[in-house]
Amino acid sequence: MEPIRNIAIIAHVDHGKTTLVDSFLKQSGVFRDNQVVETCVMDSGDIERERGITILAKCTSIEYKNTRINIVDTPGHADFGAEVERILNMVDGVILLVDAAEGPLPQTKFVVGKALKLGLKPIVVINKADRPDARPDEVLNEVFDLFVGLDANDEQLDFPILYASGKQGWAVKDLEKDERVSIEPLMETILEKVPVASGDVNAPFKMLVTTLEYDSFVGRILTGRIMSGSVKVNQVIKALSHAGEEVETARVSKIMAFRGLKRTAIVEAFAGDIVSIAGMTKATVADTLCDMSVTEQIEANPIDPPTLAMTFSVNDSPLGGTEGTKVTSRMIFDRLRKEAEGNVALRITKTPNSDAVEVAGRGELQLGILIETMRREGFELSVSRPRVLMKTGENGEKLEPYEEVVVDVDEEYSGVVVEKMGIRKAELKEMKPSKGGKVRLVFLAPSRGLIGYYSEFLTDTSGTGVMNRIFDSYGPYKGPILTRHNGVLISTENGKAVDYALWKIQERGPLFISGQTQVYVGMIIGENPKGGDIEVNPIKGKQLTNMRAAGKDDAIMLVPPVVMSLEKALAYIQDDELVEVTPKNIRIRKRILDSIERKRAERRQAE
Repeated sequence: MEPIRNIAIIAHVDHGKTTLVDSFLKQSGVFRDNQVVETCVMDSGDIERERGITILAKCTSIEYKNTRINIVDTPGHADFGAEVERILNMVDGVILLVDAAEGPLPQTKFVVGKALKLGLKPIVVINKADRPDARPDEVLNEVFDLFVGLDANDEQLDFPILYASGKQGWAVKDLEKDERVSIEPLMETILEKVPVASGDVNAPFKMLVTTLEYDSFVGRILTGRIMSGSVKVNQVIKALSHAGEEVETARVSKIMAFRGLKRTAIVEAFAGDIVSIAGMTKATVADTLCDMSVTEQIEANPIDPPTLAMTFSVNDSPLGGTEGTKVTSRMIFDRLRKEAEGNVALRITKTPNSDAVEVAGRGELQLGILIETMRREGFELSVSRPRVLMKTGENGEKLEPYEEVVVDVDEEYSGVVVEKMGIRKAELKEMKPSKGGKVRLVFLAPSRGLIGYYSEFLTDTSGTGVMNRIFDSYGPYKGPILTRHNGVLISTENGKAVDYALWKIQERGPLFISGQTQVYVGMIIGENPKGGDIEVNPIKGKQLTNMRAAGKDDAIMLVPPVVMSLEKALAYIQDDELVEVTPKNIRIRKRILDSIERKRAERRQAE
């Protein structure tokens, strides 16, 4: 058995985790010298590559000085924080990356708090030290203050510090004196500071499952760290649930260890290693895989509960079933249940309506990516407006989730941001100068008020503002919050939209559709800036006569429509509206399509 070090890379989003892993892989000889390698090779999913973010935690390993270093790349977005919480169970140390210009941000605080709580000792790397606006000394002081604020012990406060550029592939201990040639100083620090992976090899086999994948050839692939003992191919093992109940007994069909970017089949694995095991059919995340003689499960760290929920239902619009292949409630529920098995931050609940399922998660981005993934798989569904999950306090009072929001904006835009956040019942906690002449505003805001605000924030700051947010705590309910003041333009007919009709309708407000778009009764085709909903006919053509008239041959000039992406649509809709998602289109519609029924429902609600 070679010595093993298990380490996770944690940081706020876009602080360079996946790029640093690229440097590890390149300098450890995983790639040939002449091999063309994409950047961020660990981001293997289509959506990860398109959006430039890490969604799922992934493991790799490198060889350095006869030691194998297992490295886990983690997501930076707060919505995928559960991935980080699970991964910290199976490592002995963490590399904390902090941007040399931006400094610690909300997700930095979240992941550091979780790591310190588990007793891990971070290696602090001030990344992107080659940036022209880098301020490494100030950022180091901010990191130290963060550790103190999170009650780090003396050992954890005595953290090693390195300065690095993941993109250029170097790390140094002294930014002024050391030569910037390779990432070896960081590898040396890992060998020096991270303890060797431990575990009694002679004890019975035990492993806590932290991630779950499906493979069409071998079935379920369960990944985790072996806490004790060893496991061989064809060995009979059992799975215990987090409550200690036996889930199943099965024979190990395959054991795979991480070697560079590939998983290599091995015959036997020992305590301390991170491996993937195939052969189980029911075991899932947070279960314990163990020898038949073991009776006690490994305790999994509790995961923070979801704070946001949406209702996923069957697409019952007039165009339902015309564009997708998976349209029934059973198919939707089975797919969501399968997703919840591997993603412990999701909670799936059946509703009294047999055609609808409630899905609770960490945030709009997490649920939006789930919907986008299902859409690409051929699903058709309707999705409701996101709503926050309330709690009841000890004295029976209503509690709602609050988030810490950190905003970096140019000073000229700070006034409008403070005003808009005030409308959303946010409290300004701190205001101080930030990098590049910007102002940093720190708010404590109800999660409810932030739904749909991001696109408005980008408009208000001319695209120059940066907003980061993370769940803070539950607090007193702040009362009603009005987030959308305008009404919508609703189609009164079924058919294909006509340019002539849209030319007349666009005087009422911006449109969401173009000519020849298929529309139906109750579908939202545009916005009414003045407030209140207006019903319009987008398929009405021009009356053809043989009479000459002034203006008869006016050129039809259509303003380009506002393109509604999935995230934009989810943020835009109100409680009486739905987003219709199909593999080909994103549409917005009223929940009740018929205008007479809709008015009756509004009257009943008012009474």
